[in-house]
Amino acid sequence: MQTVSTQNLSAHEAAQFQKNGFLVRRALLSESTTSQLIERIDASLNPALAPVEFEADVHYPGAPASRWADGGQTPRRLLHAYGRDPLFASLGKNPDIVATLQTLMQREQVLLSQNHHNCIMTKHPGFSSLTSWHQDIRYWRFDRPELVSAWVALGDETKENGCLLVLPGSHLLDIEPGRFDAALFLRTDLSDNEALLSTAVPVELAKGDVLFFHSRTLHAAGSNKTETVKRSIVFTYRSADNQPIPQTRSAIYQDIPVS
Repeated sequence: MQTVSTQNLSAHEAAQFQKNGFLVRRALLSESTTSQLIERIDASLNPALAPVEFEADVHYPGAPASRWADGGQTPRRLLHAYGRDPLFASLGKNPDIVATLQTLMQREQVLLSQNHHNCIMTKHPGFSSLTSWHQDIRYWRFDRPELVSAWVALGDETKENGCLLVLPGSHLLDIEPGRFDAALFLRTDLSDNEALLSTAVPVELAKGDVLFFHSRTLHAAGSNKTETVKRSIVFTYRSADNQPIPQTRSAIYQDIPVS
């Protein structure tokens, strides 16, 4: 399999992803690149340039009750990141990110989804909400539930500012529907889920790190308890032979070939 990376993924790292459902590649982006990305993001946050999803829109625990409540117009996601700026599009096609995806998917042809994730994630002090345990594939419709997301950290991500938490190996589990609630979040009130939830680990990142995680990996996130905005960019990818189901949300916008 041909790759274009100057930072090749080791066989051990690839095996860890297959086992755990996630993998962190440290310092994959340079200080110069991350600084430029932060500058462009901040220019889109003040004022918040549409399309935007606000904290009030997600209805997660701790979110403002409406857009008109205190903090209700706090940005949560700047949507359609790929088309917002050539710098974001360049990130989506970053050679080291793409080469990692080729190895993890064991496919040479990789496409970036414009329908899922494809956004700039922000967590603001004071009004950031919790994200409960879920699998991203819950609302996605593809031939196979085998997509991979790349989460780019543009600053330190810690438990204090709401880093992602993951359940290692959960992408391999066949979990009964009754262990999820009506919104397809894993129920924390069930004794059947206690052992699984006890395996949770925080994925703490530094600026320039990239987290790759499987679409079936259960993950959650806390709120931002610091005084600094947390910024991340996340894109989701599929292999060319894993097609979206026609006439579903997953097939609205054409996907972007990146390899």
